[in-house]
Amino acid sequence: MNKSPIEKLMWSIALPGFGQFLNGKYFKGTVLLILEFLINLQANFNQIILMSFHGEIAHAIKHADYQWLMFYPCLYFFSMWDAVKDAGGGRAPYSFIPYVFAAFFVTVGLIFSSNLKIFGVLWGPVWLPMLFVFPGIIIGLIVGKILNKIF
Repeated sequence: MNKSPIEKLMWSIALPGFGQFLNGKYFKGTVLLILEFLINLQANFNQIILMSFHGEIAHAIKHADYQWLMFYPCLYFFSMWDAVKDAGGGRAPYSFIPYVFAAFFVTVGLIFSSNLKIFGVLWGPVWLPMLFVFPGIIIGLIVGKILNKIF
């Protein structure tokens, strides 16, 4: 299967492990998929996504198991980076940095999601971490470029 790194990235965003399956890394893909389902169930993630879409942020915060939910960012961004790397993308030495910073920022967003208001709105455990992806990627790209120039 000769698919592009971008396609593998998109499938990894859809569900961790799918990009690995497209790369022919079946064991790794299976492990990531099992971890995704385990964390999803233990964190009540589907339930809090549904509540968040319905605007029931307080209920989403109440039902979220944050100790399990904190594993999600690292799982997702590792899966994305790994799928792109195995597909031949991200050949620069520090191409993993944007993924690391995005995972870090999303985790920080998750930590503060139950009480941080932005523009007077409590965003909750789904929307606030998603908002934190953007500064994480941007800062990660900047740091990655600096490191690539220095080293």
